[in-house]
Amino acid sequence: MKKIGIVGAGLMGSGIAQKAAQEGLEVVMVDVKPEFVEKGLNIIKTTLQEAVDRKILTAENFTEIMGRIHGTTNMADVKDCDIVIEAVPEDMKIKHNVFKQLDAVCEPKTIIASNTSTFRVDALAEPINRKDRFLALHYFYHPAKNRLLEIIPGSRTSKETINASKRYSVLTGKTDILVKDAPGFAVNRFFVPVNNESTRMLEEGVANSATIEKAGRDALGIAMGPFEIVNLTGVPMALHASAGLAVGLTPFYEPSKKLKDQAASGKLWPIEGEIQEDKLEAIKDRFRAVVFYIISAMLDEGVSSIDDIDLGAKVGLRWAKGPFELMNDYGIAKAYDIVEKFIKRWPDLKMPQSLIEQKKSGKPWEFRFVKYYNDGEIGRVVISRPDAMNALNHAVVRQLDEAFKEAEADKKTKAIILETTGKAFVAGADIKFFIDCIKEDKIQANYDFTLNGQEVFFRIDESKKLVIAKMDGLALGGGFELALSCDVIIATNKAVMGFPETGIGIYPGLGGTQRPTRFIGKELAKYLVFTGRVISADEAKSIGLIEEVFTPDEIDGKIESLIKSGKLAPKKGKKTEDLPAEWQKIKALFADENIPGLLSGKFLDSSDPLTAKTAKTLAGKAPIALKLANEIMDKGSQMSLRDGLKQEMDHLFEIFKTKDALTGLTSVGKKPQFEGK
Repeated sequence: MKKIGIVGAGLMGSGIAQKAAQEGLEVVMVDVKPEFVEKGLNIIKTTLQEAVDRKILTAENFTEIMGRIHGTTNMADVKDCDIVIEAVPEDMKIKHNVFKQLDAVCEPKTIIASNTSTFRVDALAEPINRKDRFLALHYFYHPAKNRLLEIIPGSRTSKETINASKRYSVLTGKTDILVKDAPGFAVNRFFVPVNNESTRMLEEGVANSATIEKAGRDALGIAMGPFEIVNLTGVPMALHASAGLAVGLTPFYEPSKKLKDQAASGKLWPIEGEIQEDKLEAIKDRFRAVVFYIISAMLDEGVSSIDDIDLGAKVGLRWAKGPFELMNDYGIAKAYDIVEKFIKRWPDLKMPQSLIEQKKSGKPWEFRFVKYYNDGEIGRVVISRPDAMNALNHAVVRQLDEAFKEAEADKKTKAIILETTGKAFVAGADIKFFIDCIKEDKIQANYDFTLNGQEVFFRIDESKKLVIAKMDGLALGGGFELALSCDVIIATNKAVMGFPETGIGIYPGLGGTQRPTRFIGKELAKYLVFTGRVISADEAKSIGLIEEVFTPDEIDGKIESLIKSGKLAPKKGKKTEDLPAEWQKIKALFADENIPGLLSGKFLDSSDPLTAKTAKTLAGKAPIALKLANEIMDKGSQMSLRDGLKQEMDHLFEIFKTKDALTGLTSVGKKPQFEGK
């Protein structure tokens, strides 16, 4: 995908156009009048200028982005776009007219999408001939800043169109969730009723608005309560959303009379006042009951998955925890009880079967962060924990193992691609777990987690099928180690990678002291592990760590072509020649005879710039971590990979018991001062 069309230059359309252009795509933005187009372009310019003023973008970025956006009143200008997104007012007649025009002027390849928030996809698709290439892509405000994108196929949308939409989502930096064509889709289905229920409680005289506001914040763990949110987005908008959601659903979803009256008054909700402490708990349970009922009902209806619903709340609404996570914290049995009590108020509601079954199981909801998909002869193992930058924890590692075993057992699969969602590949292990284990004197738990991770990575390493890591974004620590356990790494030009461990008081424990040595030699491996330098994909390719680098829009096709060609093969060993000049100097610097001087600070005053700079960098690292990494790498270079990994584990208790480890792991936002203890 290279060229995107946007129909509608209002707040949503201009925001969608801006984001696509920021990510390097060519954009055609259409509206019916020149002044509408100009207004949309000015909205984009204003938003971009704010980013320049805050030093998020440069003046050059501003010019480049605006240069990719072409404003027009001629619908035919989108004819050769790969995808065209409609972002006009929520009026079915207007939308149908737009779709008829697009269907007539666009090339057969073009996917047509709607940014609707209220209409069903199949109803929108009625006048379109290419129903297999039509779906909804629901953005959240502000579309240039909010990362969530709901992908909603209709009943005749093809799998190819869904996959293409997912690629478009990745290319434009979005986090997408797949949603059934149902009222409210996924996020608005529970978000809008929360706001409506707050007005209903006010109407019933349950408490004053300040108390309801606080109860909403506390119950859902959100920064703004429902009344403040509605004031911010607009009371008429809240009424419109509730009324739209009620179409096709039960009377429970109908907007309250209080909400209708407030919208008619043109006033905002009052949110200040005395907090009625004795009423807070009952109101919090009512908010919880609304959310817990709706998300469970959504599971019954197959609207979306547990994982995507929670992801939608965290990414789209910026909730600290997703609704299923909140239910786990509250307790499934208690959640069942408050839902049962709540639905008695509404004869049209019934207890969701999914919640009944979950209560019977006696277990919390389980989230799937790693899934396996068969894509013809290619198997795809996908890690999706984008809200945590795909960080590795117990659940991710366990599910990674399960997914790879499933891929291994799939007789159709000839090669396996390991990929992730979001802006990071895998940004390392979940550091909070390490910190908690140290503070609670549970180093054994750290050891067990690391050992299990090593075993899972080793099984990937030993797979009889070709395993390709598709790396995009950050690959740090455990993420880089995971990629190195694959046979081949193919990256986008946005990928960066490194081993930050010695800068946080520890050493790489998931093979980082072993595999790089086998691929690029001990000298360069020590340089990367000791300094923690983050390198680009092109740099990694130049020294033999990764095989190929492509742009984000071409990487999928290139990987598939390389697999079919049979040209990809497991890494054959370290790269010893054709190194760039800089890396030749680094290799010489990290020869065995220089290591003692580098680690002791002997070269801090060296006249050679590279030597002095490197020595200064190492002086800021954890001394014990450097010493152990050096010892482990020396010994491991003379061993088999299996034995090398074992002795990497042998020093884990030692490193995690140091004071430096706790200092480094807890040094978020500041440079740690290591004591060598």
